[in-house]
Amino acid sequence: MVDLDRPVPGLAVLSGRVVLPTAFDPTTWHAHEMLFGFIQAAVAGFLLTAVPNWTGRMPIQGWSLGALALVFIAGRVAVAGSGVIGPLAAAVVDLAFPLLLLTALAREILTGRNWRNLPMLGALAALILANGLTHIEALGWASTGSLGLRLGIAIVVTLISLIGGRIIPSFTRNWLAKRRSPHLPAPADRFDALAMAATIAALVVWVFAPDASAVPPLMAIAGAAAFARLVRWQGHRTLSEPLVWVLHAGFLWVPIGFSLLALGALFEIITPTAALHALTGGAAATMILAVQTRATLGHTGRPLHATLSTVLIYVLVTVSALARIAAGVEADFYLPMLVVAGGTWFAAFVLFLVVYGPMLLLPNPAATKGQPQLQRPS
Repeated sequence: MVDLDRPVPGLAVLSGRVVLPTAFDPTTWHAHEMLFGFIQAAVAGFLLTAVPNWTGRMPIQGWSLGALALVFIAGRVAVAGSGVIGPLAAAVVDLAFPLLLLTALAREILTGRNWRNLPMLGALAALILANGLTHIEALGWASTGSLGLRLGIAIVVTLISLIGGRIIPSFTRNWLAKRRSPHLPAPADRFDALAMAATIAALVVWVFAPDASAVPPLMAIAGAAAFARLVRWQGHRTLSEPLVWVLHAGFLWVPIGFSLLALGALFEIITPTAALHALTGGAAATMILAVQTRATLGHTGRPLHATLSTVLIYVLVTVSALARIAAGVEADFYLPMLVVAGGTWFAAFVLFLVVYGPMLLLPNPAATKGQPQLQRPS
């Protein structure tokens, strides 16, 4: 049983107490749903939107998309109630969504002969493996839960590094070029490849040997390389447009997370949870909101400009990440910082629903008046 007498998710603050009949222990359930619930849904949404653009084929839509969404929801319910239906049944239901998603996207990428994006299928397969490892521990077969969670985090960070390395300099270059700036992001070159290699090497060692003496120096190198990539993308020249700089802010959490993992070996005050929340609540959550807000504006034909409410969303999720990291660093402020982290996280996503929900569900007024819509961003 998981007793959610804590500020995450946000509704637990308001209700005071929520009990879930799950077979997972509280920490594993929380991490599992962050990775294979929240973040996996965002990865699925991105790929279901991006793959048709990559392949030139029709997107998955209609009843097929609706059925996929229902399978995802069923997985969340099954994991939450795995103590009732049994961990094996929960595993089958939960793993159905990523398996169906992988099958559908593999068909599109292979049929479209889009070989460049085959690594995305490998990343999805690795996420399925990571999820399966957490279920194996819930079943009592082996102690693989921590390994599965580390693998899941590593895959997410790799995706952020890979996809971020494409879209962040691209969107930044477009924005700066329109303003005739002579300072454009550096094109992808051998340095980016070396930085990605350093990232993957550090993550692989951390996943399989988190206490190895090689982890701190590898993380320090990977963090420095990731930060250098970010500097090369000229994000400091985009401060007048939050829709652009938030992408850089999201990616900044990657070198911060790597640095915290490296420093944790030297200073006991820096706990592993601080680094992990920098990579998940910081990097993943910020990048998700950054891409969601931009994609919603672009795909509904609205100007690519962040309003004050959008900026507030970005600020709230950033404060949430900072507070959650602080909670893992200073024990005396653990509960207050946890309340701040949970409250601001909840507020950020509620505000996103309030501001962007109508854009996604209702027709664009400009379109109904016959005004031309903007093209989708690349």
